[in-house]
Amino acid sequence: MPPTPRRSRRKLPIVALAATLGAVTLGAPSPASGAALDGEYLVGRGISDVTGEAAETGMMGYSSFDQKTSGIHQRQRSRAFVVVDRASGKRVVYVNADLAMIFQSVQQGVIARLKERYGSLYGDENVLLSATHTHSGPGGYSHHVAYNLSVLGFQSGTYRAIVDGIVDSVAKAHEDLKPGTISLGTGTLTNASVNRSRTAFDRNPASDRAAFPGGIDPAMTVLRFRQGDKDAGAISWFATHNTSITNKNTLISSDNKGYAAYTWEHDHEGVRYLDNSPGFVAAFPNTNAGDMSPNLNLKPGSGPTEDEFENTRILGERQFDKASEVYRNAKPVTGGVDSRLTYVDMENVAVSGAYTPDQQEHRTCPAVVGASTLAGSVEDGPAIPGFTEGMRTPVAAIIDALHIDTPSWLATCQYPKASLVPTGLLSNVHPVTPKILPLQIMKIGELYLVAGPGEFTITSGLRVRRTVAAQLGVPLDRVLLQGYANAYSQYVTTPEEYDAQQYEGGSTLYGRYTLPAYQQEFARVAASLRAGTPLDRGTAPPDESARQFNFQTGVVYDNPPPNSSFGSVLTAPAASYTRGQTVTVDFATGHPKNNLRRGGTFLEVQRLVNGQWVRTLDDGDWETKYRWTRINGLTGTSKATITWSIGAGAAPGTYRIVHFGDSKNLLGKITPFTGVSPTFTVG
Repeated sequence: MPPTPRRSRRKLPIVALAATLGAVTLGAPSPASGAALDGEYLVGRGISDVTGEAAETGMMGYSSFDQKTSGIHQRQRSRAFVVVDRASGKRVVYVNADLAMIFQSVQQGVIARLKERYGSLYGDENVLLSATHTHSGPGGYSHHVAYNLSVLGFQSGTYRAIVDGIVDSVAKAHEDLKPGTISLGTGTLTNASVNRSRTAFDRNPASDRAAFPGGIDPAMTVLRFRQGDKDAGAISWFATHNTSITNKNTLISSDNKGYAAYTWEHDHEGVRYLDNSPGFVAAFPNTNAGDMSPNLNLKPGSGPTEDEFENTRILGERQFDKASEVYRNAKPVTGGVDSRLTYVDMENVAVSGAYTPDQQEHRTCPAVVGASTLAGSVEDGPAIPGFTEGMRTPVAAIIDALHIDTPSWLATCQYPKASLVPTGLLSNVHPVTPKILPLQIMKIGELYLVAGPGEFTITSGLRVRRTVAAQLGVPLDRVLLQGYANAYSQYVTTPEEYDAQQYEGGSTLYGRYTLPAYQQEFARVAASLRAGTPLDRGTAPPDESARQFNFQTGVVYDNPPPNSSFGSVLTAPAASYTRGQTVTVDFATGHPKNNLRRGGTFLEVQRLVNGQWVRTLDDGDWETKYRWTRINGLTGTSKATITWSIGAGAAPGTYRIVHFGDSKNLLGKITPFTGVSPTFTVG
């Protein structure tokens, strides 16, 4: 039975899961010759860890130089689904990861690794990679300077963790393929988003605004997957920024969408991630969330409460509750799977008048970052002082300081944007922002996913969906705009919204006709998909991995504090606690960059059961926090602070906190260690 929405935690028993995954093979499971099909599809699901560097790494999303990782609240994960049409043999891969963005670097890395493993079975055309858009994760995994700038360059450790984790999740889904069925459901959720750019939204025609009463996109769309007679997983699309946690936070977190997934998988389906065995997979991807904020009071960390972590939990539960309701009522779908992908030079598109507001032909422009981009979104996280949304006049002093001129022809093309940095021209020398982007449409049964490599506002998403639905000849609610997919190129606004030059308009790189260009090119992809004909793939962008730089120093060495060793307890827990209290333990530790412990943990809360210590929580759980603090940079001394907020459902008994870490000596040798706290009781 599907889960019933509820607030109680940890009251469901841990279910016995299937046998552990076997070795990956190059082939795919297929029904025996002549066997009766007990499902139109083969369905597989998988989860893997994509958590990057947990200390002293700039975080991705808010463009804040001061926001650097200092530990983990919840680990970030990649969730993958493989679907095979048993009649045609065609297959598609859908991935949603707890990341800020899927950069082109990640797409290139993942596809290369999949080809090494599976040959031509999986490629960029039939693999869709998407991100939840959490702003609480380590950055530096792009090959474009603009997105690594605040992180001080390319962070290879985080990049490897992300690529390895996504590939692992696909491999697990591949090995998990079994005969199954797919159902589809839709619903509305009206208390988990607010329009943060209403000034721009209200400039759209009445026919567009009428589709969104209240200025929000309330649609929740759910795909339900079953293997035989057992529920296997769900993908639940809903448009809201994954920014309940503010730019003051420095702990890695998957934010509200990650919490929704954790609630469904862990609390209701008994999934234990470190057990590494197949279980229910619940992905909560974004759609056209460009102007949708979860901060319901229109200021960072505010709404419905003034506690950003409580808001994260509430917004996550609201998404889970609605998704599980839609899931229960989902109806079986039929139809095959298919996909098309093309690469488009978005800086040089001639846009037909069929897609422009004045019915005249226009062109896109080389990328330019507008002045209002640097203002950030006031509602989710202001960026740089001195810049405001709606700016149409460049700040002369800042322009002079940057020594970057925008040619008059480009300023005219980008009008009325206050052109600040012509990244498209700078990219001729070094990759600053992307030029060539992947445009993909994927069909799963009766649902079509339009994979947009950026952040589309709800009205931009609506127009793309209308264009694609008309070209495919399908109902509008069968077409979704999947944002943050396969690459990242900032925002996409309507021409009318662009004219307002709010944060989203200033961040629409390719000028006023960016959206019409997308409509035109996606129509071309849709026409190929409907006709079943080949599509001109265009020219893929080059691999820029050899041209990356890093201004951060790595870990030189670690030393424990005086009169202690690695793993020593510096602050011990109290002898006893009651539910609702918080346990805090400090350990002498090494730098977490020495070993990211991907697929593992920096901590365990263990309970004594029948004379054996049993793990009950780890650093992927909501109730725990792992925080790293540098005590002395000269001596390489640091500590790990582990906290456990004891929930109402915690079993009484004897507990201890265990810390796992790694130290590095002056010769570069890395050695693992374990620290164990004194025992304490929970009554």
